[in-house]
Amino acid sequence: MTCDRLVCANCAAPVSEGRCPVCRASRARLQQEGGLAGLFAGLSPAALVALLLILLIAVAVLAHQAA
Repeated sequence: MTCDRLVCANCAAPVSEGRCPVCRASRARLQQEGGLAGLFAGLSPAALVALLLILLIAVAVLAHQAA
């Protein structure tokens, strides 16, 4: 999840702007989580499906060459 569209319940401003301590803490926590989920968080569902199809095709090609 990214903080681009989140609105702070404390100050009603976008969390990405970090106007209050609550915003800044939330933004820092989201940036620390990152990881693999953070890597794919910005991708559209269509892009994720395309990546999955490419992965499946690559596995099928490797399996066919091994046989």
